[in-house]
Amino acid sequence: MDDTLDALDSFELLPGAAHSPVIVHVPHSSRRMPAPVREGILLDDAALENELDHITDAHTAELAAAVAKDAVVTPWRFVNRLSRLVVDPERFPDEREEMLAVGMGAVYTRTTHRALLRPTKVDPQPLIDRYFHPYARAMTAAVADRLAATGRAVIVDVHSYPTARLPYELHGDGPRPPICVGTDSFHTPPELVALAEKAFAGLGGVGIDSPFSGAYIPLRYYEREPGVTALMVEIRRDTYMTEPGGPAGPGFSRLVSALTALVDAVDG
Repeated sequence: MDDTLDALDSFELLPGAAHSPVIVHVPHSSRRMPAPVREGILLDDAALENELDHITDAHTAELAAAVAKDAVVTPWRFVNRLSRLVVDPERFPDEREEMLAVGMGAVYTRTTHRALLRPTKVDPQPLIDRYFHPYARAMTAAVADRLAATGRAVIVDVHSYPTARLPYELHGDGPRPPICVGTDSFHTPPELVALAEKAFAGLGGVGIDSPFSGAYIPLRYYEREPGVTALMVEIRRDTYMTEPGGPAGPGFSRLVSALTALVDAVDG
């Protein structure tokens, strides 16, 4: 654990080509946690490692890096360098967040298996102020920069999900395809979905909005700016790694090729 980590060191914007509108967003790939945050977690070390195995989108930062290397036009990358157990930058930071029902708002109080992670009455505001808001401001600035430079911004939000439903999932009853594409009714145009379906067609099946839906948009632009488009790519973990938190496998290279094809199609 790192007790010297500053909020501005908790994420990284990796520049792409000046004329690329694409931002590959990787919010849940890290296991890092500042020591003061660790002190507020109720789990012992073994239980925390087990929770990180289940909650972390393992190898997605490496996936994004490989795509940036292989793409014809290098996309921008915005990567969270902290665990989502510090704050989850993709949640609403207030009562709009439906995952509050299972203790998983911007600051989690429950684990993937609904055990106590933090005291139920913990005040989330200090963590939101220290980590959530700086992240949101930086992502908003990155999107504004792409809009100014190219006239549009396309967020490709990269996640992974377990083969078997975990107890925290609110909408896990539906299909669990190898690739789930999450959409937003305002910010995900049909042509972007079509590009994703084509790019991932060879990976065993593409589903839409099941078991996860939605796509990340900075709140400044949410349902206001049609020039900001987005989709979420949820990769079923058995297609590329050993679950729950093991190494990447042979499917990883196929994912790199497919996601690169999507980025190239969006940039093309």
